[in-house]
Amino acid sequence: MASTLVMVGVIWFVQIVHYPLFSQVGEAAFSLYETQHTRLTTYVVAPAMLIELVTGLWLLWPGVTKVLPVQVWLGIGLLAIVWLSTMFVQVPLHNLLTQGFDAAAHDKLVSTNWLRTLAWSARGLVVLWMVQRVLSVG
Repeated sequence: MASTLVMVGVIWFVQIVHYPLFSQVGEAAFSLYETQHTRLTTYVVAPAMLIELVTGLWLLWPGVTKVLPVQVWLGIGLLAIVWLSTMFVQVPLHNLLTQGFDAAAHDKLVSTNWLRTLAWSARGLVVLWMVQRVLSVG
């Protein structure tokens, strides 16, 4: 629960504040800024994302928890959306932006990141639903 809710907070901050401000950095400093952003952000998000992935998959193990299979599979599906979007959309866009500011790549980064924002938000709700189920079943 904690790793998912941390990532829900991070993704909303990134979507509303951080990514939109990329356009304000300036072209001269942007390449270094993007390189540092990618490196430092990895320190924050990689542990939470990996913990979320491992614990999400762990819920597939029979008898581990009292959550419903639909909750587990819905959560895994949302994680798949997040990871696939990260690997095949956001990471390539960040790699492109590391070479210098590109308005089209920046716009695409902001617009496509809504998929991750909504998927992580939905996953947060699913995880809270799981916790509610565990607490109510006893």
